[in-house]
Amino acid sequence: MSTGTRSKRRGKKSDEKRGGEFAERVVKIKRCAAVVKGGRRFSFAALVVVGDGKGKVGWGYGKANEVPPSVEKAVKEGTRSMMTVPLVESSIPHQVIGHYSAAQVVLVPATPGTGIIAGAAVRAVCETAGIQDILTKSFGSNNPVTLVKATFAALEQLRPKLDVERLRGVTLP
Repeated sequence: MSTGTRSKRRGKKSDEKRGGEFAERVVKIKRCAAVVKGGRRFSFAALVVVGDGKGKVGWGYGKANEVPPSVEKAVKEGTRSMMTVPLVESSIPHQVIGHYSAAQVVLVPATPGTGIIAGAAVRAVCETAGIQDILTKSFGSNNPVTLVKATFAALEQLRPKLDVERLRGVTLP
């Protein structure tokens, strides 16, 4: 009962800068118990989203016997798996749908001043990526791990207007 509230609070608190360049957001901390001769042995898994707030974002998943080392491992993996998100002013260039397993996430660009209309997992990705105005809707699974992966699948599909014009050989309005 108390572990659920702890992980929710931790996700909001850990929006901090590490090394002066990347913001990290702890999305989920899972506790796993292995039953051994003397009782239960607990281990922890952390899902962390890392970004610079200017279009670079990545996610990492780390496991360890304590919470801080699992978060550190996840941050390290997240900085290695960074991708660049094309931004148009403070939003995304076009609507996109991302799928991962049973999760589906729809990302819709919004006008300036709208803010981030999203659930906790998708919001963490958008905030660390530097997206300030976006509308989102998630379908299917509400598991934070699959929602983050579906959001990244959607962000990978984004193409700026100039790239589309160059690939098609036309000019768009």
